[in-house]
Amino acid sequence: MKKSLLLLLIVVLIGVAAGIWWLPKNKVQKPWATNFAECVALGNPLMESYPRQCRSGDITFTEDIGDQLNKMDSVILENPLPNQTVTSPLVVKGQARGSWFFEGSFPVILVNWDGLIIAEGIATAKTDWMTTDFVEFEGELTFVVDENVYSNRGALILKKDNPSGLPENDDALEIPVILVE
Repeated sequence: MKKSLLLLLIVVLIGVAAGIWWLPKNKVQKPWATNFAECVALGNPLMESYPRQCRSGDITFTEDIGDQLNKMDSVILENPLPNQTVTSPLVVKGQARGSWFFEGSFPVILVNWDGLIIAEGIATAKTDWMTTDFVEFEGELTFVVDENVYSNRGALILKKDNPSGLPENDDALEIPVILVE
């Protein structure tokens, strides 16, 4: 009986040693991410693409850049870029087709994470806007960030000026930004 117990103990010890030896050495299981920001924060690799992508395990997360890619033929925003940290005063620069302007301007709105408007302003054409080509624009928004808000995420919205009020003439570019005081 003692011999079979000793033999069983030796077999178990050999099994444990073999299991430890077979485990991958330096392969620590990373926690799983549930969104792009968490994926990046966990140190997962970023794919060089636009928008950027991050892979956590078998899941790939894509960075939210708003609808910038869908609007590239109408309006191109140069500052701020999607997910950029912005402070007040925020200078908004870019190019838009002449059809985005009415009397040389169009509305620009900044909202917080909850969609509450924290700044409104006007982007103004820097040259003649009565064209179908791209026209440079610039505007400035002054805002205050509430220190008690849930999140510092927000969105910048560039609205095509639509004096007709007809819904078929509405258009907008919306990009995510990070608001700081």
